[in-house]
Amino acid sequence: MFSKFFINRPIFATVISILIIIAGVISIKLLPIKEYPAVVPPQINVQAVYPGADGKTLSKTVATTLEESINGVENMSYMTSTASPSGLLTLSVFFQIGTNVNQAKVDVNNRVQLAMSKLPTEVQRQGISVKERSPDMLKVIAFTSKDQKHDTLFISNYLKVNVMDDLKRIKGVGEALIFGEKDYSIRVWIDPQKLSFYHLASTDIMDAIRSQNNQYAAGRIGAEPMEEVLPYTYNVITKGRFKTTKEFKNIIIRSNQDGSSLRLKDVASVELNSDAYNSHAQYNRDPMMPVAIFLSPGANALDVSQAVDDTLKELSKKFPQDLEYAFPYDATIFVKASIEEVIVTLFEAIGFVIILIYLFLGNLRATLIPVLAIPVSIIGTFAGLYAAGFSINLLTLFGLILAIGLVVDDAIIVIENVERILRTKNHPSVKEATIEAMKELTTPIVAIVLVLSAVFIPAALNGGFSGVMYKQFAMTIVIAVIISGIVALTLTPALCAIFLKQHEPEPIWPIRKFNQFFDWLTTVFIGITRAAIKGWFFALILFAGLIYATYAIMEKTSSGLVPAEDKGVLMVLTYMMPATSLAE
Repeated sequence: MFSKFFINRPIFATVISILIIIAGVISIKLLPIKEYPAVVPPQINVQAVYPGADGKTLSKTVATTLEESINGVENMSYMTSTASPSGLLTLSVFFQIGTNVNQAKVDVNNRVQLAMSKLPTEVQRQGISVKERSPDMLKVIAFTSKDQKHDTLFISNYLKVNVMDDLKRIKGVGEALIFGEKDYSIRVWIDPQKLSFYHLASTDIMDAIRSQNNQYAAGRIGAEPMEEVLPYTYNVITKGRFKTTKEFKNIIIRSNQDGSSLRLKDVASVELNSDAYNSHAQYNRDPMMPVAIFLSPGANALDVSQAVDDTLKELSKKFPQDLEYAFPYDATIFVKASIEEVIVTLFEAIGFVIILIYLFLGNLRATLIPVLAIPVSIIGTFAGLYAAGFSINLLTLFGLILAIGLVVDDAIIVIENVERILRTKNHPSVKEATIEAMKELTTPIVAIVLVLSAVFIPAALNGGFSGVMYKQFAMTIVIAVIISGIVALTLTPALCAIFLKQHEPEPIWPIRKFNQFFDWLTTVFIGITRAAIKGWFFALILFAGLIYATYAIMEKTSSGLVPAEDKGVLMVLTYMMPATSLAE
């Protein structure tokens, strides 16, 4: 018999349970922590820039070409594109749930490269980025300048040079973005009247800037082949790209035959400023630069959030004195509070289960056995979650709460059967009674595990968003039940042979009174059952009425994927007419 091996070797049974607990504890440290399972399909973002183009031009010349090339990529579900008046095209490609994100990124990038030759030259020169976009925004960091000593252009460039690289290197950060990023650039404001006076076009200005603001290879002095042998070879290094506004102002647009020249400053004003003015952000009425932190797939939200805080705290020691930061949005606040509440509920459920077990079993020795089985099953479940690639989230924790009442059932059945045999049959020892009890219970315990698994496994096989959501909930219960069955066949009978006695002492007074009340309640229930059997027709009518009432109430009850919860965040979106200015 399977259980007899462990009854005779209680230390071996204990070691197995300890190994299960150790595996569970290690898995708790490794499992990612989230609010809900990842249900958003994998997303790949393609960004292209066409300087000076409007949204319609972007759609016709860039978006259409890229969409035709990317359409039909393996496992693609759908894609959306947004063309902004600033010349930025964002194309989002969504894939089926479960698709390998890295492979999807490679497939999309290959399609983009095939379409590259069909795009305008300006778009090719700017380059096209293909990035994986995680749907999990962890937090938004607002960087402001105290008393507005520095403008947002300075803040944006300071963040880009001194902060963003450190944030991106944090383990678990999928992407760090500066919303409305502003880079220093030379802005040339052309005077159309002066262009007309000098018979020039804007393309002449662009060609002159492009040709003179460049890095040219000027060659080498003394390079082979040479008739004479020279001891050294010298590289000729030109000045290269311009660095100041004065150098840009002196770009020669046209040289005249009399030796005079027309320079850029004669037809345009040149200044050092931001490359874009398409966004404006404020935090407590102060101008700010927002930085968004996105999680990488499978990352632990709480650990990554803490790492971001620690990194910013360390970097802030080198910040300019006026540079400050705050967190207007932090998803981990609600996640942390939710997880803590569920954990409290988990311990409360364990406490109630222990009290109920003691009330019904009536002695501390018998109560201790299922109490020891609870942590083995619950903590061991985390090892199963890690092996299945799940995460610690609200649904898996809810599954554990529900599983608490299920994992003790097998242990209680074993204890009750051993005590029954001790009361009704004469056995030389508790060990022999336990062996006989397990002969009777091995098959029923396996059947219980299989039946409970058969109840919850179909919920894990549903497709769509609801299937992904409740797969982890259902499989958490199945894993816990399977481990509880293993414990009931190994550890529980070994503990019964050790802790139980042939003659248990009389229960204490509260337990005796509870048993008297329960016996009276059992008598009342038997009487009601007899009456229901005699009046079976009315019982069937009552049963049918209950089914109808249940169906009617269910039809009127509102439904949803998850319950609405107050996360303490209010977002207001205002949609304006096309071509509305930023100031408006």
